[in-house]
Amino acid sequence: MPPSQTLTIRRVGIDTWRENVAYLHRDCPVVRAAGFQALSKVSIRANGTTIAAVLNVVDDARIVAPCDLGLSEDAFRRLDIPEGHEAQIDHAEPPPSIAALHRKIGGDRLGRDELFAIVGDIAAARYSKIELAAFVVATQQNELDRDEVLHLTEAMISVGQRLHWREDVGSGPVVDKHCIGGIPGNRTSMLVVPIVAAHGLWCPKTSSRAITSPAGTADTMEVLAEVEIPVERLVQIVRRTRGCVAWGGTAGLSPADDILISVERPLGLDSPGQMVASILSKKLAAGSTHLLLDIPVGPSAKVRSMPDAQRLKRLFEHVAGHLGLTLDVMLTDGRQPIGCGIGPVLEARDVMRVLQNDPLAPPDLRDKALRLAGRMIEFDPDVRGGDGWRIARDILESGRALERMNAIIDAQGRRAEPLFPGPLTHEVLASSDGVVTSIDNLRLARIARLAGAPQMPGAGADLLKKMGDPVRRGEPLYRVHAGIEAELNFARRLADADSGYRIGAVADSAGGFV
Repeated sequence: MPPSQTLTIRRVGIDTWRENVAYLHRDCPVVRAAGFQALSKVSIRANGTTIAAVLNVVDDARIVAPCDLGLSEDAFRRLDIPEGHEAQIDHAEPPPSIAALHRKIGGDRLGRDELFAIVGDIAAARYSKIELAAFVVATQQNELDRDEVLHLTEAMISVGQRLHWREDVGSGPVVDKHCIGGIPGNRTSMLVVPIVAAHGLWCPKTSSRAITSPAGTADTMEVLAEVEIPVERLVQIVRRTRGCVAWGGTAGLSPADDILISVERPLGLDSPGQMVASILSKKLAAGSTHLLLDIPVGPSAKVRSMPDAQRLKRLFEHVAGHLGLTLDVMLTDGRQPIGCGIGPVLEARDVMRVLQNDPLAPPDLRDKALRLAGRMIEFDPDVRGGDGWRIARDILESGRALERMNAIIDAQGRRAEPLFPGPLTHEVLASSDGVVTSIDNLRLARIARLAGAPQMPGAGADLLKKMGDPVRRGEPLYRVHAGIEAELNFARRLADADSGYRIGAVADSAGGFV
């Protein structure tokens, strides 16, 4: 490349969320000489490293001078050179897998090599957000078949790190638990991990941040401890405590999935095929040999009917079976939020109340966590089937689960200052006398997100009534918490238009769930 197309690197403090973005001034000679346009794909080379990036053209020299090449935070970090270093820029070749992407957009079935190529290009950041969105939407509209999901899962595992625990556990199981999501407040993982770790099982729990919900397990655990833990330290923590609750993105266990999630989150998409590949790739990469999967079923859950739940269960079983993962699937009641809190701080409060055997602990969260932990304890070959629940209950009631959770929190790095629910509140009141017959998970989740969760940890909703509870007109159903007046107003308008609660004469009966 001619010397005139060599530019000086400038770090532009913009978080482009897992996308490499380059910035050139409109009067930059390279823009005119090479015919670059906004959103062009460019190749940047410096010090033996090459990255692909999407070009943004700017007019303000305070952002990027005409002879400089600006890089977003992601691009600067990936290129890994100091500011002021020289770099060369040119048009980028299309990703090698672009033809396979176009085939999927057209509705074709993709083979193993094609999916490996797509995932390899995604992990190498060769896809723009537009191309990533096209892939996510294509797999949503043209649903992946069972073998495509299997190959996608294998591909996601192949491009990341993989943990191995055989030297530590011998022939024993390495266990994990995961919920497919969609139920606000369902923070059972933070209870299950210390219970099964206190029993003696290894449970390296890598968790997700919220995609479409007001909080993921990692967001809630971050209220109590660090969750962005490098893989080497994560291994040390698990060896010391037999468990962890960490964000999977930091460990680099399935980096292509983390990039896809960055697109799925703003689109609000979570297709079955992507879901299965995302969950199983992370669990296998974390070294799990046994997985308990929670699939909540309900009218406002991700899975609305038992036939849909059974289809998803079979898809998980097909992929897990081919990859050597022992899988136990529980179909659970997803008709309403679990616990009282929705949002990181409120959910963390519920978790700690259960661990502390506090009388204010939500009984539904406690009961579900014990059922899940009991099933996981039965992965232990020395435990008879049916004994797991009793063992889990004894560990919780004795305080051993709390002791283990405190050990995990200290090992990960306990938060120095406690966080509190948002100080701005609004109570949503019952419109009539009666009994709560249903609660809309999606509505409550949206209200909590508008209030600021999970970006503002103290934001969310605190449920004061659950299904089956009697209410009087004007009585509070739940309390919205926020930290900013504007966000409280957004949430209040949505809640006042439709609270998400239905009040009738008789509550629905529960049944059909584990």
